[in-house]
Amino acid sequence: MAKRRERRVAPSSDWRKVRVQTTNPGDQFGDSASGRKLLIIFVLFFIVIPAVSVLVYWIKFTPRVTHAGLSVHQRGLIKTDISYQEILTENAKVSENVSQRHYTYPVLAYITSWNSKGYEMAKRFNSKFTHLSPVWYDLKSLGTGLLLEGRHNADKAWISELRTRGDVMLLPRVVLEAFPKELLRRKKLRDEAIHLIVTECKEMKYDGIVLESWSRWAAFGVLHDPDMRKMALQFIKQLGDALHSVSSMRRDKQHLQLVFVIGPPRSEKLEEHDITPEDLQSLNDSVDGFSLMTYDFSGPHNPGPSAPLKWIDFTLQLLLPSASNKAQSLTSKIFLGINFYGNDFVLSEGMIFYHLIIFICSWCQGCFKVKLFFFLK
Repeated sequence: MAKRRERRVAPSSDWRKVRVQTTNPGDQFGDSASGRKLLIIFVLFFIVIPAVSVLVYWIKFTPRVTHAGLSVHQRGLIKTDISYQEILTENAKVSENVSQRHYTYPVLAYITSWNSKGYEMAKRFNSKFTHLSPVWYDLKSLGTGLLLEGRHNADKAWISELRTRGDVMLLPRVVLEAFPKELLRRKKLRDEAIHLIVTECKEMKYDGIVLESWSRWAAFGVLHDPDMRKMALQFIKQLGDALHSVSSMRRDKQHLQLVFVIGPPRSEKLEEHDITPEDLQSLNDSVDGFSLMTYDFSGPHNPGPSAPLKWIDFTLQLLLPSASNKAQSLTSKIFLGINFYGNDFVLSEGMIFYHLIIFICSWCQGCFKVKLFFFLK
């Protein structure tokens, strides 16, 4: 019986071509090498070069705080004809004595939550300041009520260390973002706002607050209405009286303080939205200090100096025109804003743009990148 032969089918030439093509080790090596080259190029251009650029910029341009044996007075830096080259050269030098105060009046410094160096400088130069105001809080409308937002910004460890190093007062800034007309017209909301602020001061053991609301009220047209203006002033007085009724938990025989932020007039005569000498006088008993924002005189559409001395002097004369005893008591409460930065304006194709913001420092203050305020007398 004949054996049955299995029928074999010869593989086709096309199959061999495909197999050869898919198993060619040379092609695999080429693909791998190309991938590595692309990866190296990506890492080089998007990671290494930017990192090196940042490092070089940081080494070359970041100011280093160094100690100087002589004070700014001894080095001849206190003068009217100082140049920007001197400022850039001297801004990071501080006196070896970081504790002794040479300025007898109270000094308020704002500290921004986005600049960590400000927090470090506040601890280091604690004795140089009397008031510190971290910009932490916002009072906002929430449904039919209010919400005081910002406690998450408060650094309790920093506060504790700050207080162990000195006796500076801590007054965080509160921006009143709640709808102005609704807040001022409804007594329930005004009482709630005051309760939230006073309660926060008690729980966090603050020495008071810095309140910023006047510019927002002006933007919403509140200050153009005589009745609404009276309500606004009444709210400030009510808040100040409520803070004054609470004794400081850290200082014997001292109440919580209220510092109120005011803007400077922008014309030769006071406008409807400007605060007036009469307004300041009406708030005198309820407010412990007025933070007068005397800077940003110029802008991109009107380039020039940030805070010309003649303008600052004119502003003070406009707000404090009288030489009476009442005016003198107000003068001692004015925190005069001093800018530690400058603007470089550039004209381009008929339009003005900010080209560079240079933060100008004096011994330690420049490291805050904040504005300092001084009492006048």
